Amino acid sequence: MNAIVRPALARHFHRIAWLAVLLTACVVVFGAFVRLSDAGLSCPDWPTCYGRATWPSAPQDAAAHAASEIRPFETHKAWREQVHRHLAASLGVLVLVLALLAARRRRFGVAQVVGASLLVAAAIPAYMQGHIGLAFALAGAGEAVLLLAALRWSNIDLARAAALTLAVIVFQALLGKWTVTLLLKPIIVMGHLLGGLATFSLLLWMAWRATGLPIRLADARWLRRWVIAGIVLLGVQIALGGWTSANYAALACGGGGWTTAQHHYLDFPRCVGQWWPPADFHEGFVLWRGVGVDYEGGVLDGASRIAIQMAHRMMAVVVAVYLLWLALRLYRLPGMRGWATTLGLLVVAQVSLGILNVKLALPLSVAVLHNAGALALLFVLVTLLARLKEPESVA
Repeated sequence: MNAIVRPALARHFHRIAWLAVLLTACVVVFGAFVRLSDAGLSCPDWPTCYGRATWPSAPQDAAAHAASEIRPFETHKAWREQVHRHLAASLGVLVLVLALLAARRRRFGVAQVVGASLLVAAAIPAYMQGHIGLAFALAGAGEAVLLLAALRWSNIDLARAAALTLAVIVFQALLGKWTVTLLLKPIIVMGHLLGGLATFSLLLWMAWRATGLPIRLADARWLRRWVIAGIVLLGVQIALGGWTSANYAALACGGGGWTTAQHHYLDFPRCVGQWWPPADFHEGFVLWRGVGVDYEGGVLDGASRIAIQMAHRMMAVVVAVYLLWLALRLYRLPGMRGWATTLGLLVVAQVSLGILNVKLALPLSVAVLHNAGALALLFVLVTLLARLKEPESVA
């Protein structure tokens, strides 16, 4: 496959792809930092921050803008949100370059990518001027052009994957806007996290395919199926983690709010001193609760948050057992011990960080590392999916 792909790619396509992978990792981890430090609404307007391309340096600089009536300016938080936006915008430029390079040999390929990008770009000033319907129509038209191109094009030159990745980036920008305008609605926050990891996965897959370096194994076909199952399970667990974070349920089983007299109860592996405490799973997993509710700090009661936390814990056991089993299978194969050991150590580290989040009452550094751990696990699994190949047949 690589021998066919490389002539159709620009000389530095794989280098740009790897740079995009690195930047995506930075965006995802820094986004976790922004979310976990409660800075997600620190710039109540979008894409500016109190009307500025950067952010105000002092409260009096923000007071003149209408956004100050929505939320008071906080200097120590606003820079985090706006830096995250600029990092995401830089990533969008890199993905656009990749899409243009991959599409340049398709008939009207560059025109389709440029046209879609111009439609999306035109949506931003339309939104800022209050033309919400027009902005949504322009962005939707741009997305439609990219998705149709991805469906029509083959992937022999990575054109399909590049167009799809650009479409995901555009949707990520919309989710970023809705995260602010819909006041941290949990389904949007969780979707924004999943979109970031989907972008990372697509870019990583493209980077490996453009670079080459396949891993040739006779059992590659079956291994790829096991890896895909691992990615699906990990994706479900990441979604549950995002739902836990967005609903402020990380400490639902105890920790930071307990009195000294209550510390004899173990909040892990038990929850509020019980192996199976009262939990409201129905209320805890209502995905849509209408518009206009400020979700900062969470709106669910204790039983609903406990249900979310318990679901996250139970799924963690399933994922950890499966990935450790997969690591053991890989360890028995020639040349795969390094990847197997890395996968196993990452699983153990990720479980340990999850437990520390509860026991230490969610310290920011540990919580951010827990998000980075999920990214590292995804890196290993997607890398294996991209590189595992069956031995080439000898004529």
